[in-house]
Amino acid sequence: MTSSRPSWWAFGWLCAAVWALSFPLLSTLDPHRLWGWCAAAGYLGAACASGLRRPRAALALALAGAVAVPLLYLVWTGQGQSEVAVVERSGGLLLETGSPYVDRPARVEEYTPYLPGMALFGIPRAVLGESGWLPRLLGDARIWCAAALLGGMCGGRRLLGERSPGLRGLVPLLVASPVVALPLAVSGVDLPLAGLCCLALAAAAAGRPVLSGVVLAAVCALKWTAWPAVPVAVALLAAVYGRRTAVRCGAIAAAGTAVAVLPAALLQPAELVRQVLAFPTGRAEVATPARSPLPGRLISELGPWGWWVTVALLLLGGAAVAVSLVLRPPRTVVAAADRLAVGLTVAFLLAPAGRFGYLALPVLLVLWARSAAAAVPLPSRVVAGSPAPAQAAPAGPSRAAAGG
Repeated sequence: MTSSRPSWWAFGWLCAAVWALSFPLLSTLDPHRLWGWCAAAGYLGAACASGLRRPRAALALALAGAVAVPLLYLVWTGQGQSEVAVVERSGGLLLETGSPYVDRPARVEEYTPYLPGMALFGIPRAVLGESGWLPRLLGDARIWCAAALLGGMCGGRRLLGERSPGLRGLVPLLVASPVVALPLAVSGVDLPLAGLCCLALAAAAAGRPVLSGVVLAAVCALKWTAWPAVPVAVALLAAVYGRRTAVRCGAIAAAGTAVAVLPAALLQPAELVRQVLAFPTGRAEVATPARSPLPGRLISELGPWGWWVTVALLLLGGAAVAVSLVLRPPRTVVAAADRLAVGLTVAFLLAPAGRFGYLALPVLLVLWARSAAAAVPLPSRVVAGSPAPAQAAPAGPSRAAAGG
């Protein structure tokens, strides 16, 4: 380790501490304020440990302050963002009625702006209840959302040929970062999207179209904002392994999503449209709480025509990404993650309603892809970042796994 690295790590942890301290000072939400105080203390301790050349101690302090302490306290006291209660309620409704949606919701808390697959993360609460500390912990939706994130990231790296100790170091570091630690502690509902998108892209890069299609179906059954992952994975498969392989993946993804969504669509078609489509885009009777001052929201509030302008901009942005997939399809897992991250960022920025926290998904995709690709040894006949011929069959770790 060079002498400059401890100082850079200390500086990074200090920046994270400053970011965490902004929540107690600026946020009006109690879970966010609690997380800010705990995380700031953990990050400051990590900065001191990094200055003393104790990287493992630094990571442990960051994980304790930013994840373990606030998460356990919030779970034990039943606090969190409203999304946690929404997911857990939808899990109970799914078991009771076969559909996760409240009929004719009158308040914002009664809306479920997710597709039926998200209710699966609420089933443990419905089964275990809240009596006792262990059922309360294991029943919390945040725990299972975190498990989906970690399983997706780790599974993706394994598919790409990861066997190095770097796997044990990167994932805890990402979890300790504010990008993951904050949503993990207070809500967690967007974390499964990130983990499953990583796994789907890794499966596509490794030449596993069936696995990629199944994972894509799972993530597309959670939130419709994950649907752009399908064309990106299909474009990667088509460019590296051929059109037939890509079609197989796309067909499995489409069929699996339909199977997961169709029962709720048949039971409550009006509620599916009202709660999953109209509510998140600001067209329901009740205003969505996702109102961060992003460009799309600011434009939508300029007048009666503002909402239509944001929709037009969204369509133009989506069309531009789609054209890029045709003209210059991604041939590596890094290129695919970057293209998906760009598409999601454009969508989140231009949506008529949204939150800054949504941007954690594209950030995680970019960071994970680069770390995973860097750990994959390339066959000698393939140069990193160069296009892999579509005709050759995959052998061992995917040639599409590294480079950009």
